[in-house]
Amino acid sequence: MTTTPPALLRTADELHARVHRGRRAVVMTMGALHEGHATLIRAARDLAGPDGEVVVTVFVNPLQFGAGEDLDRYPRTLDADLEVAGRAGADAVFAPAVDEVYPGGEPQVRITAGPMGERLEGASRPGHFDGVLTVVAKLLHLTRPDLALYGQKDAQQLALIRRMVRDLNFGVEIVGVPTVREEDGLARSSRNRYLSTAERRTALALSQALFAGQDRHAAQEALRARAREVPATQARAEALGALGESRAAADAHAVATSAPGGATAVRDAARLVLDDAARATPPLELDYLALVDPSDFTEIGDDHTGEAVLAVAARVGATRLIDNVHLTFGPHGAAS
Repeated sequence: MTTTPPALLRTADELHARVHRGRRAVVMTMGALHEGHATLIRAARDLAGPDGEVVVTVFVNPLQFGAGEDLDRYPRTLDADLEVAGRAGADAVFAPAVDEVYPGGEPQVRITAGPMGERLEGASRPGHFDGVLTVVAKLLHLTRPDLALYGQKDAQQLALIRRMVRDLNFGVEIVGVPTVREEDGLARSSRNRYLSTAERRTALALSQALFAGQDRHAAQEALRARAREVPATQARAEALGALGESRAAADAHAVATSAPGGATAVRDAARLVLDDAARATPPLELDYLALVDPSDFTEIGDDHTGEAVLAVAARVGATRLIDNVHLTFGPHGAAS
């Protein structure tokens, strides 16, 4: 099957001169496209429809790199990016130079991420989200989309973009797309290419820790669901015991009246995996492990009900990686 190469556009004027019918969907990237990006582009193609237009932006934003981070080292592979974007269904790739996005140099007026932008990733990388939101706002104005798609792997970034769009009345729909993983479970990232074979083995602890927390959460929710279904009799305790809990833990009244949380147990299960990885060769250097409310990225307690994000960031060698899974606490609790 032949694929029509996407148009390569370098200026906003070139982009604005394009005539398109239907909706324009934008996927913002920093290049070095991989299957995770391709998944976003295919989702954009489906949402835009045959009459719409899919635009992929490729721009390595200097504002979101702090001192000592990998701005100069960040991979730049435009020719390969055009091929990936074209195969996934993009109509155009907008790859502006820095002076096209910031014609007067670094902007004096910027978007401030606020308190949510100072937590987790923001605490580890001060000013990072101010830079992210500033360039996202600029690219939304330059590309003028009807909808923009972002990966859920960058959960805090996605939450902040949604908050910015809501708070500042941007007329665009924001769509989150689930994380794409390698066969071994590692979340796809442009930075994975930096990992040596030994470092990659250690890096698998990020996803393994999240899956351990996810499994613990699923076991807790199954126990509570069973507690709600079984009458408050000896049969309830026996049924709960069959799920692997001790008789003491399966006391019918205690389970029936317990809070639907369990955040502490979820964190503990994940941390055990990360603690083991810290003793590996090479070791994993944990930045943070957090179980947070996705509305503001503050830590949740054991009485929390509703959505939550279990997030981790760590460094293996010189490479910093992030990952997360979404959980639901309380009735109908589930994980994704």
